[in-house]
Amino acid sequence: MDQKTVIEKLQILLPHWIEHNDNHETEFKKWAALARSEGQGILAELLDKAVLSMSKTDEILKKTLAEIGGPGEEHCHHHASQLFIGTSADD
Repeated sequence: MDQKTVIEKLQILLPHWIEHNDNHETEFKKWAALARSEGQGILAELLDKAVLSMSKTDEILKKTLAEIGGPGEEHCHHHASQLFIGTSADD
């Protein structure tokens, strides 16, 4: 079995992380709206801040993905991080 390089691993992992974050952003927005509708403005504001933070994180992850040449061939795998169980960044 061939050992994948860090770049090859990241080409698989980064798209998964970006998609995962997008799903969380959607949920944060939904719950912020629900909190707001129940008069929980402070909670809604905190969730709005989480959305902004996640967006900034996504920008950085997308720049990282672009820097390494885009997604790898295996980027479609669900739960891509499971591909590397037992590996570390040093592998």
